[in-house]
Amino acid sequence: SSAAIAITEQPVSVSVPVGYTLTLRCRAKGRTSLQYQWFCQRQSVCQQIPGATQQDLPVTAQQTQLYTCRVNDLYKNAVFSDWVKVEVHQCVARGLPPRLWRGEPVIVLNPTEQSVKVGKPLQLQCAAMGVPAPSYQWYRNGNLLEHQKKKKLWITHAKVSDSGTYLCCASNSHGEHWTNAVDIHVGEQSQPASALLQSKIALLVGNNCYQHHPNLMAPVTDVFELRLLLEQLGFQVVSLLD
Repeated sequence: SSAAIAITEQPVSVSVPVGYTLTLRCRAKGRTSLQYQWFCQRQSVCQQIPGATQQDLPVTAQQTQLYTCRVNDLYKNAVFSDWVKVEVHQCVARGLPPRLWRGEPVIVLNPTEQSVKVGKPLQLQCAAMGVPAPSYQWYRNGNLLEHQKKKKLWITHAKVSDSGTYLCCASNSHGEHWTNAVDIHVGEQSQPASALLQSKIALLVGNNCYQHHPNLMAPVTDVFELRLLLEQLGFQVVSLLD
């Protein structure tokens, strides 16, 4: 039975800049000697990694991928480790010295100020790098928002009471990093029409959750990079994912 093998150390997810080198670790114990084999999955294709038969898997981050390790013994018992995500950020916050980086959270995407009509969806996004991958917690007017613990804060039908100043804290075992604070206005009038006429507005939509293609990661970084470019050109950018 697979109970013959126990994983004693699971690999952990990370969120890193492109080109970063890291090691995924898996440890297990069993009644016989154990063999290890790592697998990776990208764009819903799972593949054995040739030659990856050690407890430690060195990775040079090129694109976002999922990894798991299979451990088997001499009696044909096998167990798989947790799937972990190596999330890769193509464009990184300027001024980050990668050589000095120890894996503490670094914000690479800040939320943007918004004016939303009552009843319309409100979406705020942030992203941070970290080793291990950071966890997220959103706040409004300094109060912790109990159920907003993802990179993306999503309110399907905004109410006037959702107005306020929002920010997010990304944290891991090395510390925490806060996003910029942004003001969100929810009201009957989203903006005076005159303001809309004067401003250039760009709507970016990155589709990620396809039914038959689990979690492509490129759309997230593409939207991020395009948004930076359009903001430099003076556009007010609304970025939506899915």
